[in-house]
Amino acid sequence: MTRPQHTLPTQNAHALAPIKPLLKSQVFKWLILGFKDVLHAPGLSLLHGWVLALLGAGITWFAHDRFWLLAGALSGFLVVAPVLATSLYAMSRAIERGDRADMALLINTWTQWQMRLRHDVDSYWSLIRFGLLLGLAATGWVITSAALITLLSPQPIHTPLDFVHHVVLAKQGYLFEIWTGLGAVLALPMFASSVIAMPLLLDRRVTVLQAVLTSWQAVLTHPFQMLLWAFLISLLSVVGMGTVFLGLVVIVPVLGHASWHAYRDMVDTSDLEERLPRQARP
Repeated sequence: MTRPQHTLPTQNAHALAPIKPLLKSQVFKWLILGFKDVLHAPGLSLLHGWVLALLGAGITWFAHDRFWLLAGALSGFLVVAPVLATSLYAMSRAIERGDRADMALLINTWTQWQMRLRHDVDSYWSLIRFGLLLGLAATGWVITSAALITLLSPQPIHTPLDFVHHVVLAKQGYLFEIWTGLGAVLALPMFASSVIAMPLLLDRRVTVLQAVLTSWQAVLTHPFQMLLWAFLISLLSVVGMGTVFLGLVVIVPVLGHASWHAYRDMVDTSDLEERLPRQARP
């Protein structure tokens, strides 16, 4: 009997994809390749940046006088960024294959991909749960951040300058160190779980557990490169936010495309079935 298309090959049911060797300098190469992908499809790439920049501006407008909430919301936003960058991964994959990176590709990414996942009910709902987990982690950090700043700050925090004076530059107490440490405790495991998982789930027919474990395997195999990558993502994101979010218009698509190249450089997917077929060549 012919095996249904949605069934994973038996030999790959529990196996993790091998992790490739990686030079330290390749981390910076990802940014260069990401920028090249932006230049290849500037309209759609920058559209992603504009959407997220406007979202960040909207969050700031809503919480501009409640910086205790704003600090957690903006930093928690980074936790779910790998999910939001899914269509950027799809564009980089199309560019790599020589296919068209257009609006039809993005529509197919979010519709055809989900339709195929529904044929594998367990994988579909596992993916939904994984996305919800990232969202809950971000929400949990917003609540924790707000509680810490509100309860432990010596003065009310309403504006960014209040946060700098009474939290970052406070001479007494360790509120900023505690806030930063707890943020790292949340962000690093979520980064390790998703940095490879999301592009792998888009690209290959693997379970969510396989994708998450492969992501952790990549981080543990190349800890220096992954810490550097996490630092660059955080630094560039802060720069983008610090330019009244205008910098995010370029930074977001560059980082999204670059994350695809990070996945391709680290994970050997030669034994894994493709999740979606290649576009028909004209």
